[in-house]
Amino acid sequence: MSSEIPEDKKIEEALKKPAKLQELVDALSDGSRRGRQQAAKVLAGVAAADPEALVPHAAALVDALERPEAQTRWECLDALAQIVPFDSRVCDKAIPGAETALFDEDSGPLRLAAVRFLCKLGATTEKRSEKVWPLLDEGIQCYHGDLEFQDMLLAVIDFSQGKLDGSVKTALADRMRFDAENGRGMLKRRATQIVENVS
Repeated sequence: MSSEIPEDKKIEEALKKPAKLQELVDALSDGSRRGRQQAAKVLAGVAAADPEALVPHAAALVDALERPEAQTRWECLDALAQIVPFDSRVCDKAIPGAETALFDEDSGPLRLAAVRFLCKLGATTEKRSEKVWPLLDEGIQCYHGDLEFQDMLLAVIDFSQGKLDGSVKTALADRMRFDAENGRGMLKRRATQIVENVS
């Protein structure tokens, strides 16, 4: 019966009633794949509306990165990316789950969510930029021609404007220089912007 309620109403309820929010968080470790996916989707909506409301539940979102289905994981990564500005330390614990997601061969949306999360977290401090850069570097190389690559580059643009270590800036410029010089259209523009941001 609860699945009949529109998603925006579920988000509204979760924002107003802590018990409803807790129900969604508990459903992330539910036995039902569908139940986990639906809960994760609503929680990602909650994070978009009010990320601070999910800070106390961040550990459950990190734990949900261990679920087998891609959607639960990408919705949780999206939610965690929203939480980064409010509690980046708990988000550090999501790096292993994000790494697994980044190299998931079956789900482009999951890989994209991993890039967005890693870029958001890595941009917060020089030390974190060093930690996530090897993963992002490999992701940029692996998914260069993929459907999601242009959206990944948008996240990398944000990353390039963050608090990056000098060695990361140099490596990022080196990685994007070929596309900046030889690419076409949107790829060339985005690569050029990244190189300019870190130069």
